[in-house]
Amino acid sequence: MSRARTTARPGTRQRARRGEGEKLREEILDAAERLVVEARNPDAVAIRAIAEAVGVTPPSIYLHFPDKEALIFEACERRFEEFDATIEAAGDSVDDPIESLRRRGRAYVQFGLEHPEAYRVLFMTGYPGRDPSHAFAGAGARSFGHLVEAVRRAMDAGLLRRVDPVVAATGFWTAVHGITSLLISMPDNFPWPDRDALLDHICDVQIRGLSETSTTDTGGST
Repeated sequence: MSRARTTARPGTRQRARRGEGEKLREEILDAAERLVVEARNPDAVAIRAIAEAVGVTPPSIYLHFPDKEALIFEACERRFEEFDATIEAAGDSVDDPIESLRRRGRAYVQFGLEHPEAYRVLFMTGYPGRDPSHAFAGAGARSFGHLVEAVRRAMDAGLLRRVDPVVAATGFWTAVHGITSLLISMPDNFPWPDRDALLDHICDVQIRGLSETSTTDTGGST
């Protein structure tokens, strides 16, 4: 008597064998990220749609994630970690603290333009966090912390005047975020000058502003 053959229904996958759970978890995260990017809005992506994209049933999702919020949060965290690693690599490629800041700025904008829909979700529309009172956490907070440390190193080297490094880093971030978001949302609605020249100008304005001495400095001290 021959052994009965099992076949998966169309659009579904067979139950994961032992040791394949982590692989399925990664596939779920990949699908969630892709659908969020396509929708440009995490709230528009349903668990059922994610399950269908992977080829499993919705209950299978909950074996790996407690709820949709936790799933979307982790999917976005993965992209944030890539974003942080990209900027860190650019900043660490040179010893000079000032040039490091410039390279961080260029890498920031380049990442945003190469991943415009992901950038929209990360910085322009937002994504859910586990605890609304601690929304700025995880990879995003680490990335900003790295920028603060980069600014602090330039100050410690005597290349930037002493102000609150968090204030200085926030100013630098808002500048590069502003140009990134405008280039994404209005790519053809403005006669943009040469992109590299524009980015160099923006970075130079921030750096020169922090390099000049001021008797009316309100940034605080370290």
